[in-house]
Amino acid sequence: MTKEIKDLTIHEAAEELEFLAKEMAKSDVAYYQNDAPYLSDAEYDRLKHRNSEIEKRFPDLIRPDSPSRRVGAAVKNGFSKVSHRFPMLSLGDVFSIEEVEDFIRSVKRFLNTSEEISFMSEPKIDGLSFSARYEKGIFVQGATRGDGTIGEDITENLKTIRELPLIIKDAPDILEVRGEVYMSKTDFFKLNERYEKEGKKTFANPRNAAAGSLRQLDPKITAERRLSLFAYTWGEVSERLWESQQEFFNHLHNWGFPINPNNKLCQNIKEIEESFAKLMEIRASLPYDIDGVVYKVNSIALQERLGFLTRTPRWAIAHKFPAEQALTTINNIRIQVGRTGALTPVADLEPINVGGVVVSHATLHNEDEIKRKDIRIGDTVVIQRAGDVIPQIVSVDKTRRPLESKEFIFPHICPECGAHAIKEEDEAVRRCTGGLSCPAQAIERMIHFVSRDAFDISGLGDKIIEDFYHENILHTPADIFTLEQRNSGGDDLFSVGQGLHLERKLGWGKKSVENLFTAIRAKRHISLPRFIYALGIRQVGTATALLIAKNYRNFSVFMNDMKNRITEKLVTIDGIGSSMAIDMVEFFQEPHNLEIINKLLSEIVVEDYIDTTDYNSPISGKTIVFTGTLSTMTRSEAKAKAQNLGAKVAGSVSTHTDFVIEGVDSGSKAAKAKQLGITILSEQEFIELIK
Repeated sequence: MTKEIKDLTIHEAAEELEFLAKEMAKSDVAYYQNDAPYLSDAEYDRLKHRNSEIEKRFPDLIRPDSPSRRVGAAVKNGFSKVSHRFPMLSLGDVFSIEEVEDFIRSVKRFLNTSEEISFMSEPKIDGLSFSARYEKGIFVQGATRGDGTIGEDITENLKTIRELPLIIKDAPDILEVRGEVYMSKTDFFKLNERYEKEGKKTFANPRNAAAGSLRQLDPKITAERRLSLFAYTWGEVSERLWESQQEFFNHLHNWGFPINPNNKLCQNIKEIEESFAKLMEIRASLPYDIDGVVYKVNSIALQERLGFLTRTPRWAIAHKFPAEQALTTINNIRIQVGRTGALTPVADLEPINVGGVVVSHATLHNEDEIKRKDIRIGDTVVIQRAGDVIPQIVSVDKTRRPLESKEFIFPHICPECGAHAIKEEDEAVRRCTGGLSCPAQAIERMIHFVSRDAFDISGLGDKIIEDFYHENILHTPADIFTLEQRNSGGDDLFSVGQGLHLERKLGWGKKSVENLFTAIRAKRHISLPRFIYALGIRQVGTATALLIAKNYRNFSVFMNDMKNRITEKLVTIDGIGSSMAIDMVEFFQEPHNLEIINKLLSEIVVEDYIDTTDYNSPISGKTIVFTGTLSTMTRSEAKAKAQNLGAKVAGSVSTHTDFVIEGVDSGSKAAKAKQLGITILSEQEFIELIK
């Protein structure tokens, strides 16, 4: 029988805390690494609770590997910087076995040898790089890769990953283990499913989910999202106990780090080819995403002789997977209508597995693309997942075209509402003229209306908007603000049709309904820029909406000018051209739009714009571009801050750009800024600058 905590001696408490730390660490390995839990959730929680209670009575006995240390306090002012003692370099990429052979020849040439060199073949995990520093066997600091030289301190967040050992034995006094944090496919789908139910924005892919989760300022949020990791290399080390990459993996295993079971030692090019082919074959069935294979010279002595190029090691290369392609048939071509009325052709395909994903649809972009490739219903086509995500048609195999095949005629009538669909002379897109009266646009416009940069109404996610529309609860944005008034009494939202209740049909209960009403009430007052953006006028994004607000100050003034086609003031605003002005005027000429706006104005208050811009700030008059994911604020918040400080926020980098603010996963914008010699600031540097 377990002894009462109040009766434990200090020695008994120390022994039990040691047992609990080891038992729960063992359970974590079984659950997170081996997917074979042996403790029930209730038993695990019981041990965790007992550990916590013992620590409360004996706070001096709290161990470095205590389960209670897995989640620390939230970061107050953004992540602090960590300088990597040894840079976390990137790898060069190759895309064919011939290029791999060239790489091996270059290694042999540099070493002046003709003998076979063994390589470690390792799956290239599509995640976020990390480093974990241990001193005297105790985990003391975690960091992101950052720019390779300076990363961010994510110590508390790394602790939340159960697979990371907090204490290791028989290790060098200083040991920096490096690897990749990722989110499994299963956990990614579960997270997105939960977020969709909660009306939150979902993640595009597991890598984005992992990166966003690991860089949360509050580690409790990181802990809620199940992350995993693989360790595969080292940074600073006081004493190297291994002579090869393979030996290092053995040490990692003994220290309790997860290592990829598909790592393989290859003695020659034939075994490298076999390893690559095997990983290509099992890629779709793996529980995590990989985007290639890394080959490393196995011998550390040879690695040291080979050394480094400017940014990459000579002894390692990444063999990226080719774009996934497959052959299938077009069963139908249908037209989708988007929020702005754009008619987009979509090919319905005979379902086919492409890179582990069953693809049954592909975008055809626009009618010009259909004509250029001469795509027809019944054609056999080569499809490819562009960037491993969006299916697209690469080419048509016309030798297999049916004899009765006919050229596809793009419709000039909107398939949703029957309004004319027109194509401007200088555009590739054909658009419906039905405006808010078009059902397809109505749903998309309402989704846009409640989005983060518009009314930002919590609880009204995409799926809920669609459900409410199809249940005849919402038809226009104005209907959102009459929901509570139309509510039938309390326990469910309200009855529709033949007494169908949303509580029963869509799973809505009293608490959910009240939360929604509370969120809507909070948005009955809205700023002028947000309201203009929420209307969904073509070409009017957040930046343009702010320009309009700054120059008109009052919505009625702006609307009256547009209704009366008065554009003199509009076209004098820097950043607004004649094409944008025409779109705004045309929007306010549509009677359906005016009707909905007037209904909205009877339910809400659009606040006049008060210019609080600080024209004396360090960035006033500067052009700024944001790229990548920010951690302390959303991109929208960052743009708003910059604009309030007198900066112009642009969407692309040019010679006129003054600063590029770089977050995580920055891409071509940062690369172009470096080419042009433009100042690149980290998020923290930007925050310091605007202070």
